Amino acid sequence: MTSLVQHITIDCGDAYELGQWWSRVTGRPLADDDEPGDPEVLIKLPAGPGLLFIQVPEGKAVKNRVHLDLQPDSTRDEEVERLLGIGATLVDDRRRPDGKGWVVLADPEGNEFCVERSAAERAANP
Repeated sequence: MTSLVQHITIDCGDAYELGQWWSRVTGRPLADDDEPGDPEVLIKLPAGPGLLFIQVPEGKAVKNRVHLDLQPDSTRDEEVERLLGIGATLVDDRRRPDGKGWVVLADPEGNEFCVERSAAERAANP
């Protein structure tokens, strides 16, 4: 017996607002029935589990135990700049002089995630 991962759930203070932000990150819309004030919203991704945002009363207090690793279709550095421009904050820059590495960012509610190199960058510099 096995289980399928259906959703990756992210606790937050405002499910609709944070879902809207992640919609901009992923380029995927919120579910058709999601509206402002909803205590949970869903982003269905083209493959794999969806992102489910659940409103909770408490704020984020410590480092995430699970986080998302994003692989952009542009370059890593272009995606980092785009995400900073829409409200992400820099947590840790792990880029190396040889072009490898990643960048740790946080979404508007402080949830950390990483931006890795694109597939093209990996192929050019394995």
